[in-house]
Amino acid sequence: MPCQLCHRSVAELTEHHLVPRQYTRRRKLPISDTVLLCRPCHKQIHTLFDNHTLARQFNTLERLQAEPRLQKFVAWVSKQQPDKRVKSYR
Repeated sequence: MPCQLCHRSVAELTEHHLVPRQYTRRRKLPISDTVLLCRPCHKQIHTLFDNHTLARQFNTLERLQAEPRLQKFVAWVSKQQPDKRVKSYR
């Protein structure tokens, strides 16, 4: 199955909560929807944004896809080999 952000087929995907669990747990809200992401995309999201920003501004896949800094990363990572180790940068 491909990453829902960069569309690369990788061996293992991680589950990203669109509204962070820390945020929903504190407010006793139901757990949010999730998307399946490769590790580099998931790590880059959490490198760029804190949980508060993710909960308020980037709580849908469409909003994440539209964010310019993430678009730049996705354009680059989508060209990388699936097994390549990728570092995250602000």
